Amino acid sequence: MTSTTTSTESIDNGTSADAVTSPGTGTGIGAGPLAPVDIAALATTRARHPEAIAEAAARRTRRPLLGDSGRLMIVAADHPARGALGVGNRKLAMANRADLLERLCLALSRPGVDGVLATADILDDLLLLGALDGKVVMGSMNRGGLSGAGFELDDRFTGHRPEDMVRLGFDAGKLLVRIDYDDPGSLNTLESTAHAIDAMAERQLPLFVEPFISKRGPDGKVRNDLSAEAVTKSIAIASGLGGSSAYTWLKLPVTENPDDMAEVMQTSTLPAVLLGGEVGDDQEGAYEKWRGALQLPTVQGLVVGRSLLYPADGDVSAAVDTAVGLL
Repeated sequence: MTSTTTSTESIDNGTSADAVTSPGTGTGIGAGPLAPVDIAALATTRARHPEAIAEAAARRTRRPLLGDSGRLMIVAADHPARGALGVGNRKLAMANRADLLERLCLALSRPGVDGVLATADILDDLLLLGALDGKVVMGSMNRGGLSGAGFELDDRFTGHRPEDMVRLGFDAGKLLVRIDYDDPGSLNTLESTAHAIDAMAERQLPLFVEPFISKRGPDGKVRNDLSAEAVTKSIAIASGLGGSSAYTWLKLPVTENPDDMAEVMQTSTLPAVLLGGEVGDDQEGAYEKWRGALQLPTVQGLVVGRSLLYPADGDVSAAVDTAVGLL
């Protein structure tokens, strides 16, 4: 795989990058080897030289949001900050940070992968690992609506701010808007989202807005409605937020019935990417749904996380390569 080590001056102010990552034979996950991540070395750099993160960001080679292909393939890893650590029946699958970073570095090394979406802690680690050069870096902005919390739909902006992304030279932001007509917290989220859209547009930074019509069930769990009508409404609402839509993108699910997507996507002219969500064991079914929706005129690419980083068969490289091939 492509090396994920950073330059020596960014790790512990002179410590060899090999102390953080080094080529290895892998851990048996996927066809490509995983470069082991030295958590102790990362922690030492953070403790002794916290300025190394800003220095790594300043050195990072940047690129346009869209490359020559005009398509976008982003790997998502912003789930842990919401307390959403599960993958399938593994409740804490994403809790091992070294394992997650190894999977991310492997995914980012694959041809056709444009970048990553994550929260500050993960992006800071990836900066120190030198894994973000020439990649699109997308900061996750609102993570206050913790998974399973009573305040889940009052989704405060507790992640990256627009000024943080300017300071670090990041390329875009992402936020989640879940709308429950029976939960007043959704109104707070809508208002905060509109302000974030304005702030990002003022800085000419793209913002990927992920809208859902949601409902809290009798068991207290929030579920997203993926019917054609609900996704259509969510697109219409999200597209109209803020004082300018010039830099707004949509991040959308494929509807329950994939055949509905063509009509649903007529709701807005905003460019859109498809999200992955929970795939379970039916990886091939997910690929097929994405393949059809990617043919629609406003759909520009994929932003997918757990289903590529933690595929059912364990082969990260193959899962990522197959998704790239859909583009």
